[in-house]
Amino acid sequence: MRRKTIAIISALILSLTAAYAQDISPQDSIKKVFSLNDYTLFGVEYGGSISRQQFNPSKTQGNLFVPHTFGVYVVKYGKLFDGSPNFGLKGGVRYSHQGYQFKMNKETGITPTLEGAEKAIIDLIDVPLMAHFHSDGLHFKVMLDLGIYGGYRLSIERIGDYVRDEYRNAFMEWDYRLDYGIAGGLGFGIVFDPVEFHVNASVRYSWGSLYRADYLSKDFYRFAYPLDGMLTAGLYFQLTKRTGKTKGMIRREAYNQVYHPETNGDSDGESR
Repeated sequence: MRRKTIAIISALILSLTAAYAQDISPQDSIKKVFSLNDYTLFGVEYGGSISRQQFNPSKTQGNLFVPHTFGVYVVKYGKLFDGSPNFGLKGGVRYSHQGYQFKMNKETGITPTLEGAEKAIIDLIDVPLMAHFHSDGLHFKVMLDLGIYGGYRLSIERIGDYVRDEYRNAFMEWDYRLDYGIAGGLGFGIVFDPVEFHVNASVRYSWGSLYRADYLSKDFYRFAYPLDGMLTAGLYFQLTKRTGKTKGMIRREAYNQVYHPETNGDSDGESR
C-alpha cells in the first residue's frame, strides 16, 4: 500500500513538473538574451593627462601631469565588412595637453633646459578618428580604440629661471603648431539604457616634432616627439535604440513573408 501511494505521488509530481515546463516561455528564462543593434552614442569625457617627450638627443625628464582634459565624442556601432558584430567608429574633438618636465641628471648634477625652460605646458586641441572594437553584455562592456588624430597647439607656457620674457607664453619661429599621429586606448563601460558610464585609458603618440629639426644646426638634427597618456571618465547617451531587431533582421523577415510564408517571417540570422 505504501509503495503504491509513493508511486502515485511521484507520478503526479512528474506530471505537474512536465506541464509547468511546457508553459515556460523563453522570456521567463533566467538567462536574458538580447540582440544588439547598430546604435549611436554621444558623450562627454573629462580627466587628466601625463606627458613626456621622445627627445633626440635624449634629456633627463620626468612625467608631466596636467588636469583638465575634456572631450566630446560620437560613437557609431556597425558591422565590419557586414561580418564582425563588434566593430564601430569613434570620433570627436578633444582639448588636452602636451609638454615636458626635466629632472636633474644624477651623474652631472645639471638640470636640462629647452630654450631656458625646465618645464613647459602646451595646450592642444585635436580630432581623433578611431576604429572602436567592443564586447557588450547586458549592463557591461569592454572597449578597444585604435586610430589617428590631427591637432593644433593653441598655446605654450614655459617655466624656468632662464626663459626670455617674450617667449614665456609665445611660440618661437621654429616651433611647429600643427600636430598629428596615432591614438588608441582601452576602456570599460557600465550600461543602464539609455545612459552609459565609460572609463577610458588612452595613449597618443605624435609624429609631429615640437620644433624644426635643424633650428640650431643644419648638420645636426634635433627632435622632440610628444607621448601622452590620458585617463578620462564620462557619460554617453544612446541616440538610437540599443536592443531589438536590426535593419538586416527586419529586411530578412519581410523577404521571408513574401517568398517563404511558411517561415512566418521569423529570422534570427542577423542576431548579434
